[in-house]
Amino acid sequence: MATAVIDAPAAPPTPRMTSRQRLVLTLLLGSQFMLAVDFSILNVALPDIGHGLGFSLSNLQWISTAMMLPSAGFALLFGRFADMAGRRKMLLIGMALLAAGSLVGGLATTPAILLVGRVAQGLACALATPAALSLLTTSLPEGPLRDKALALNGTLLSAGFTVGAIFGGILTDLLSWRWAFFINVPVAVAILFAAPGVISESRGERTKLDIPGAITVTGGLLALVYGVTAGGQDGWAAPVTLITLAAAVVLLGAFWFIELRAKAPLASVRVLTRQTVKWGNFGGLITFTMQSSAIFLLTLYLQDVFGYTPLQTGLTFCGFGAAAFTGGLLAPRLLGRFGNRTLLGAGLLVQAVATGALFLVGNGGGSALALLLAATMASGVGHVSVIVAYMVTATSGLSDSEQGLASGLASMTQQVGATLGIPVLSSIATARTAATGSALEGIHLALLVNASIVLVGAVLSYTGLRTRR
Repeated sequence: MATAVIDAPAAPPTPRMTSRQRLVLTLLLGSQFMLAVDFSILNVALPDIGHGLGFSLSNLQWISTAMMLPSAGFALLFGRFADMAGRRKMLLIGMALLAAGSLVGGLATTPAILLVGRVAQGLACALATPAALSLLTTSLPEGPLRDKALALNGTLLSAGFTVGAIFGGILTDLLSWRWAFFINVPVAVAILFAAPGVISESRGERTKLDIPGAITVTGGLLALVYGVTAGGQDGWAAPVTLITLAAAVVLLGAFWFIELRAKAPLASVRVLTRQTVKWGNFGGLITFTMQSSAIFLLTLYLQDVFGYTPLQTGLTFCGFGAAAFTGGLLAPRLLGRFGNRTLLGAGLLVQAVATGALFLVGNGGGSALALLLAATMASGVGHVSVIVAYMVTATSGLSDSEQGLASGLASMTQQVGATLGIPVLSSIATARTAATGSALEGIHLALLVNASIVLVGAVLSYTGLRTRR
């Protein structure tokens, strides 16, 4: 008697993006990539800007801080604004402000005018980044399509910091540092013209703005970023450092208590205490804080120890960028196979080991350069894996009405992290250099501290995310 064979049910087909979704994704990722480039494009050009406009050596860091301070301080507030007023509207305002600020910075004739342009760029970043990220998450259903889009977003964020360093070196050496500003203008204008016809408006529930919460969280974040920056420049025991850091603690503590009692909170405590939001953003904070400082330390390494030019320094980071891009392409598959928790912890572990390996790099030579390139490439794969895992983790399991808040938190994590690491690690390197008279020893110590923090972050993130998606 023949036995009936029952076919197993066919696996559901892998969803595919529509042509409109691809176009939306292209515009949103283009805006995110350009904003990421802006964070690092001026780093290798700082000496040239100082000579050209008369910045003193001690004030050069404010060229970076003038952008980072508003971009970190206003990200959460503007992310909530995007929920209320419209995410596309906030993206367009951000692009317009970016074009204007870039034009002002490129035409600057004094330090004050250039810093005004950088502040405008920072505000533009705080407006556009959470709006673009929430538009991305609400344009695609939760699942493989959104994970793939967030992986591409993470890849371009990581690559943007690297491409910024490369472009900065090329533009500074071949043209002028002013082109590091001007290059933004046509891209921003193109997005301004294209976005209204491609991207639909999106907003959450209309509620009253939580004014006390907005004031305390924005003031607290501004005080935190300013205090850490001042600590790196003036010393951690300086009065301005202690006062601003104390103000940050008081204001952020007040924000938490306000949100517990507010009828329409700026940031729902229910969302803030969700395991995925909390530990996802913690992992993101660790990777951005330590990777931005590692890139800064390596820039010093290549120029002060290896004697490289800005162009050579920028080109050295090509390996990091290529590895990050490759890691971003692989991350969605790894995410689907191993889950958010494992990818987040493993990515931080790889980043920690690769950064620690840089301790073995000496004063130069072929073998030292080979080790440096191998370590930075491995670090790039680990770093972008963490970015993808933290963005998917921190924005998953939430309603569309909460995506602006979740995206604002993720953007704030990115920008605060990129801001805090450099002054902290550079102060460690500077103190060690002053004590030993060796720049190499100072950089080595800072890199070891960096790797240790990432390693601890890997353990805490993995154990904190107890449930696998």
